[in-house]
Parts: sequence; C-alpha cells; structure tokens
Amino acid sequence: MNLSRTGEATLLLVATLTIMVGATVAPGLQSIAPALGVAAYAPLLITLPALGAIIFAPLAGRLIDNIGARPTLILCLAGYFLAGTGAIFLHGPWPVAADRIILGGFAAGSMAAGTALISQWYVGNARLKMIAKQGMAIELGGVFVLFLGGILAEFNWRGPFALYAVALLSLLLLLCFVPATAPAPQHSDESAPTATPSMRPVVIFATPSMALFFSMFILLPGVMAQVGYSESQTGYLLSFISLVAVFAAMVMPKVVATSNANSTLMLAFASYAVALIGFGLTATPLGLAIAAIFAGVGFGFSIPLLNHAAVERSTDHTRGRNLAWFAMAVFLGQFATSALEFVPLSPQLTLMCCAAMAAICALWVRRVTL
Repeated sequence: MNLSRTGEATLLLVATLTIMVGATVAPGLQSIAPALGVAAYAPLLITLPALGAIIFAPLAGRLIDNIGARPTLILCLAGYFLAGTGAIFLHGPWPVAADRIILGGFAAGSMAAGTALISQWYVGNARLKMIAKQGMAIELGGVFVLFLGGILAEFNWRGPFALYAVALLSLLLLLCFVPATAPAPQHSDESAPTATPSMRPVVIFATPSMALFFSMFILLPGVMAQVGYSESQTGYLLSFISLVAVFAAMVMPKVVATSNANSTLMLAFASYAVALIGFGLTATPLGLAIAAIFAGVGFGFSIPLLNHAAVERSTDHTRGRNLAWFAMAVFLGQFATSALEFVPLSPQLTLMCCAAMAAICALWVRRVTL
C-alpha cells in the first residue's frame, strides 16, 4: 500500500507549520504587539515559540514512541490550531508568552511526528526525496506566509492569526488521506545504530546550520537599511533566499548520490560562509543576489540532509526520540539568533564572525561520519 498524492501533500502541508509558527506574525509585528499588550517585548512573539519547541520536544518524542506518530500528530495539530488562533483573545505579557511557548511545543511535535510518518511510508531513496520535498515545503511556506501575513495585517492586526487555521486543515486532511496503519517495513531497521551518540553529529550540525540561516534574516534588514535599501527591497531579497533554498533542496538528493552526505554537508557550510562574507562586503544588487544564492544552497543542502540522517539513525523504538532531538536542534538554532541583537559589533562584523563559524563547521564535517 502506497500513500496517495493527497496524503503526500498533507505531510508536506504539515511541514509548513514549522516556519509558520514565528513567521506568521512577523510582517504585522508593529501592530500585533501593542494590540496584545506586549509592545515592549515584540521580538519575543517570534522567538518564544522556538523556546517552547526546545522545552517540549522531548515530550513529543516520547509520545511518538509510545502512542505512535499519527496519534501524536493529530494531538499536536489540534493544539497548534487552538494555541495559534487563540492568541487573539489574550492580553498582557504573561498570558501571551505562555501561549507562544505552548504553540512552539506543538510545532516541535508536529515537525517530529510528520517526519516520523514520512519515515514509515517511504524507504531508501524515496525517503530522501520526500524529506527533500519537506525542506522545500518549509521554505515555500515561509514565502507565502510572509506575503499573506503582511496583506492580512494591513486589514486588521488579527488577520495573520487566521493563517494558523492551516493546522486545522492539515488535521482534516490527515484524518481523511493518511491511513492509520502504515505499510510493513520492506527491511528491518534493527541494524541501524541505536545508541544516543549516533545522533550527536546530526544535532551538532543542525543547530549551527539553522542559526547561520536565521542570522541572515536577523542581520540583513539592518545592513540593507544602512546602505539605502527599502523594507520592501529587503523583503524581496529574503524571499529570494527562500526560493533558492527550495530549488537547492530539490537537487540535494542528486548531489548526495553523485558524491556523499559528508561532501554535501561540507558544501552547505562553505556556501553559508560565502553568503555571509558577500552580505558583509557588498551592497550592489548583483552582489547581494549572488550571496543570496549561496545562502539558499546552504539551507537546501543541510537541513533536509540532516533530517534524513536523523531518520536513518532511528529504529522503530527510537524514531520519536531521535526526531525530537533533531527538532530541538533546529529550534535551538532559531532561538540562538535572538542573541545577535546584543552583540557589541556592527552588523557587517557580525556577519563576518558568522562566516568564520560556517567555515569552521565546513572543516569539522570532514572529521565525522554522517
């Protein structure tokens, strides 16, 4: 039994919830934060869900291993919808902060459970291709959510929160088109490494990869404003990075097939380094476009590959726990970028420091085995 195209599309739609958790409110942040009574803590509306994901990801992993991926995903999608849309009825720092943290927990659970379902329905190269599509869905979701969130925020500050209803749509599609019983595995996973250290390379590299990617979204608006670019032009550049990441994720399985996972990941971090140096040194449209291409390649060649590596290291009994670790690493990378606002360096120098980190990671990849 194979998963239908609609079922496949459902799992990809679930993947968009990962980026949606914070990006939904980003375009209308200046009007949403005062309306919720958190004007002094506006950036936390974006970063707190990542903290919630870090806190609650282990619980999601245990649920996946104990009750199964599909029941866990049903629970997390329902919670995601309620916590996401329910924020419009809250006011004040503490209720809003609690809601955003809980929302992040459901986002981590949705991410881990969705990937666990993919690992159950796909094997081998088909699994790698599907996880690459998952990475594409995340980036495409970011493009559309940022676009629609800005439009909806212009009508009313509550408008962007309607986008969280995608979780409810995903839940209905999951119930209708993703069967409760996955096909029997075509091969045993028991030969796969099960010790916790086997996940260490995945966690180690997933965190800086996500941090390097998000650092550009944190630093570029300030850098581009300094050299005279408008907010809309900055938005176009960030959207272009996401679009490039979509196409990079599409070709990533072919790159792995022609070389190997380590070489692909090393190329990803090298691309990050080139992008960060480019953004720090150039202000011309052509230079920024070239740097954006390398930035998109960095994401498309790293996060989907590491996601697949987490699945490959898992057995039926450790899949939930391992995917929870991966989700924690990804959201930790996002949350860590909030510290960039307090770095006592210019944005250009901060970009150079991030480039140095990317170069170190590229060299470090050669010393481990994915």
